[in-house]
Amino acid sequence: MAAIGSLVFCTDCGNLLDSNTGHQKAVLTCTICGASNKDTSSKVVTTHSKPSAFPSALRAKRSEVQTLAAEDMQTEVVVNQTCEKCGREKVRYYEQQLRSADEGSTIFYICDCGHRWNTNN
Repeated sequence: MAAIGSLVFCTDCGNLLDSNTGHQKAVLTCTICGASNKDTSSKVVTTHSKPSAFPSALRAKRSEVQTLAAEDMQTEVVVNQTCEKCGREKVRYYEQQLRSADEGSTIFYICDCGHRWNTNN
């Protein structure tokens, strides 16, 4: 006899057997082949597996996580754009999505002289 969850199947023909009345030592009789089967529907089976039994690329990368400080991240880029105030030809810029996703982003320019301006992309 084979048990899956609380279902009990006949070991001879594989037929689904009728449920038990609650007695642990009950014998179920198959209506198809007449074989007698012990009721194991109340039996609880617990399995345990090691994490190494199911390898995962994501689990393997957990040990490779790096932490970055704010000063490690470069948020501004230098571009050839003339400053309107002092005339410098190279300024820093960063981009932000301020409007809805189907509209362009906004480019913020920052010059070393302190002048700031933006354009819509």
